[in-house]
Amino acid sequence: MDFEAVAKYSALHLKPAGLSLQYGTAGFRTKAGHLDHVMYRMGVLAVLRSRQTKSTIGVMVTASHNPEEDNGVKLVDPLGEMLASAWEEYATCLANAEEQEIQSILTEICQKEAVKLNQRASVFIGRDTRPSSEKLSQSVIDGVSALGGQYHDYGLITTPQLHYMVFCQNTQEHYGKATVEGYYQKLSKAFVELTKQASSSGDDQMCLKIDCANGIGALKLKEMERYLPKKLLIHLYNDGTKEKLNHLCGADFVKVHQKPPLGLEIKPNERCCSFDGDADRIVYYYNDTAGHFHLVDGDKIATLISTFIKELLIKIGQTLKMAVVQTAYANGSSTRYLEETMKVPVHCTKTGVKHLHHKAQEFDIGVYFEANGHGTVLFSKAAEEKIRHMAKEEKENQKRDAAKMLENTIDLINQTVGDAISDMLVIEAILALKGLTVQQWDAIYTDLPNRQLKVKVADRRVIDTTDAERRAVTPPGLQEKIDELVKKYRLSRAFVRPSGTEDVVRVYSEADTQENADSLAHEVSLAVYHLAGGIGEPPQPVY
Repeated sequence: MDFEAVAKYSALHLKPAGLSLQYGTAGFRTKAGHLDHVMYRMGVLAVLRSRQTKSTIGVMVTASHNPEEDNGVKLVDPLGEMLASAWEEYATCLANAEEQEIQSILTEICQKEAVKLNQRASVFIGRDTRPSSEKLSQSVIDGVSALGGQYHDYGLITTPQLHYMVFCQNTQEHYGKATVEGYYQKLSKAFVELTKQASSSGDDQMCLKIDCANGIGALKLKEMERYLPKKLLIHLYNDGTKEKLNHLCGADFVKVHQKPPLGLEIKPNERCCSFDGDADRIVYYYNDTAGHFHLVDGDKIATLISTFIKELLIKIGQTLKMAVVQTAYANGSSTRYLEETMKVPVHCTKTGVKHLHHKAQEFDIGVYFEANGHGTVLFSKAAEEKIRHMAKEEKENQKRDAAKMLENTIDLINQTVGDAISDMLVIEAILALKGLTVQQWDAIYTDLPNRQLKVKVADRRVIDTTDAERRAVTPPGLQEKIDELVKKYRLSRAFVRPSGTEDVVRVYSEADTQENADSLAHEVSLAVYHLAGGIGEPPQPVY
């Protein structure tokens, strides 16, 4: 290994004194000004991972739904999935190393992982629209170059597009062409084919208002529009030409505040959706005729998609094993509806897409969406082959048509990761095929009123959880207190979990009325504040 080159470049990307960062579910995230050394070192690490796996590795410069002044980086593994957990630890270790420790850490990684240093290395790089992203992606390039790796800089692309490119490249383009055009062509062709069977009445235009969070999604949708059929009328808002990224807009804002984004006027019953800053999350919403806001979140998306797929599986007569994977944040009504009405098995995992993704891989068809709108559908190789074979060879017309619809659904879904553009097209296709309005979709089941709050604590590590984060193990007495509070309200549940990125504890509650959900969340927040080392003002009641 050319340690001289690594050290020479490293001197241009020095670590600020006393800074300590953790590679979390979403990689590293913090203020952009603190990330130069991290980006350089992740470029170096990507080369080692590429050599070890003999595959192309992705590096995405983004902080997703965080404020514009933040930034971050995440590495993408060979099949477009998140970085292996052992390498997350190497990433944390390398990011926090002092200058004189870098050489020994790199040597140790190479020994532990049997990295062949003469192996060719290939890294794909992408970035979001933050003002800091271009300079930081150059730091990644410096890291790749220092170790003699090859790189392809895609420039401005969505996070899901980079995941897609990596997967395409490592499957010898069996999954698709590793170009932005290839992505647009594959998705638009599948969308056109899938919606061909939608009833062709005069008013079959699909009208959708899209809040792009002033992020990369707007640029990519503008590029993609010419590939899409005229019957899909999309109107883009918060397209990045005026306001700041994620400021009072985007999927996270809409989900947390349960209100429309700034800059988007909604007429009654108009279908609207919001992407987040790097376009890997999506939520839908509308205002009813009385002007009340209705959020159609990841739980409802998972329900719509899994219902559609289950109906097609029944039509083709296949007994493929399908399941929906949720987190503790999934609304209790969605779980009950899926299990009791749709007879679809539901599994719960810890929060974080990688946990859902791994669980979903255990089934022939695994549907997973976090309530925040981040999710996708995974088809096993065997299930995909069965479906494609039936779409081609099945003699019975009805079965063949249903198999073709499933085949187009497979092609329309970005199976590597949650993808707002892909998910939006899947949803629009299903609504058109089933002849559903957004209100009818929303009415499939009624969400239990819920509330999410944050409590600032001195150290989030005092909270430890079990049972897919639904119960607190520490500090002593906290879970007992939560159990006691939950008993006071009907149809209620509550849980707390430490944030993955900041010293706050997240509180979630559900109950029969919004007032009760708010009251329960407030009481649980006070319990966290008193028992888990709250700092600052005690939590105030929710109004």
